[in-house]
Amino acid sequence: MYIKTRKDPDGDTSSLLLNFGAEMEDQQPSLSPAARLFHSPKFSCYIVIRMGCSIRIHPEVISAGLKETLYKHPRFSSKMVKDRNLCGKKRWIQVPINMEDHVIVPNMDSDMEDADQFVRDYISHLTKSPLDLSKPLWEVHILNVKTSDAEAVAVIRIHHSIGDGASLMSLLLACTRKTSDPDALPSVPTKRKHEDSSSSESSVFWWLLLAIWSAVTLIGNTLVDIVLFVATILVLKDTKTPIKGPPGVELTAKRFLHRTVSFDHIKQVKNAMNMTINDVVLGVTQAGLSRYLNCRYAGENEKDEGAKKKGHNLPKSIRLRANVLVNLRPAVGIQELADMMAKKSKTKWGNRIGYVLVPFTIALQDDPLDYVRGAKLLMDRKKHSLEAFCTYLSANLLTKLIGAKGAGAVAHRVLCNSTLAFTNLIGPLEEISYYGHPITYIAPNVYGHPHALHMHFQSYVDKMTISLAFDPDLIPDPEKLLDDLEESLKLIRDAVVEKELNIAKEGRSSCV
Repeated sequence: MYIKTRKDPDGDTSSLLLNFGAEMEDQQPSLSPAARLFHSPKFSCYIVIRMGCSIRIHPEVISAGLKETLYKHPRFSSKMVKDRNLCGKKRWIQVPINMEDHVIVPNMDSDMEDADQFVRDYISHLTKSPLDLSKPLWEVHILNVKTSDAEAVAVIRIHHSIGDGASLMSLLLACTRKTSDPDALPSVPTKRKHEDSSSSESSVFWWLLLAIWSAVTLIGNTLVDIVLFVATILVLKDTKTPIKGPPGVELTAKRFLHRTVSFDHIKQVKNAMNMTINDVVLGVTQAGLSRYLNCRYAGENEKDEGAKKKGHNLPKSIRLRANVLVNLRPAVGIQELADMMAKKSKTKWGNRIGYVLVPFTIALQDDPLDYVRGAKLLMDRKKHSLEAFCTYLSANLLTKLIGAKGAGAVAHRVLCNSTLAFTNLIGPLEEISYYGHPITYIAPNVYGHPHALHMHFQSYVDKMTISLAFDPDLIPDPEKLLDDLEESLKLIRDAVVEKELNIAKEGRSSCV
């Protein structure tokens, strides 16, 4: 879940520090601390974006479009080399782009019997081999096979050192155009700022009182979160559950699966419960994981008789935490990124992300709405903490002091002691085309980190795609997990509808 920090127009201290760090990073000829961290032995991570298209993909059109856009991006036209002047540290240098190295069209039977399985196998095979470090660290695979939800599939693989997920998704959208208007960039939701024009003395007094209380709780929340984060590095581990990966899980080949659900249903819950999309998807995730793990524990306890369909089988007090990525950069607009590729401007780029440990409530609730209520309380508290900012600065500082290998080992330990990774990104409001190819779905994921499960939610028009990257040895039934997530959304939405009907009936009764 990428949570965007608010940009304070009056000059917030954290914003000034981040901007200062960003300028220093852009001026360095060597890799930034974040990029070095993602190249450490235990922390080599990749981003994979799958896009379904409603027509057959033409490789020559994709290549021509990339030459006019992505090829001009400084990170996508650079490779890493060791610089003797920098004591052997690696730096980016721009190199000529060979189209055949980056746009890959494998030979295949377009009329194969099970195209969905072929695509899953193909992407899983990619996770077994790293990208060639002697070339720019990205590639596009074009699979012209008809699957259950697309006429063809484009698979984009990018090394995480090039940028964080939020900026890379924005960059991808900057390479697309509205299907209804081939010259227009996609539009994405933006947050509206609330303004308070009141200037009475009483309002100023209460504002000062609220500001003092807010500062106190911010400091308190941050201290608690930092202590828990340090404890996680040292001794605090999650409960061993059927989805918690063992040591070395980052080296296993991952598989990918996605499911599309109604984004309108999520927004309906959001509006009715007065919360954010993040709150809703987090609540749905906790509900779905609770259902899934309850069934898994039932199966383990009764292997001979089969899993129970009902009943509480979950152990008490499960500690299950997700690593949530927080986007610390003030949002870079899609237009800015499009201009950067067209005019080679110096729009700031790179990884500006912090980590937040989010505890999931794994339990069977009688009221489905309790999952989203709990998620809102949790995320409201996390937003009022500097945990993400502190982890960002700490990672950069550790990388400079003890090197990428040492910092990578620390980050690796934090992830090993938690259970899964979780992200959520808001996508375009209307249908878009990728160099003239209409897109039916977008499904990003990450692999290479020591988790057996990564869950990503990606909205697109009126759909929400739930995408899983998982270790098939630990999660042999990912379809069941997606079923539980979909069913959890249905139950939560039905509970909202029932609640609204009851309120309407009470209103009519009072009028009578």
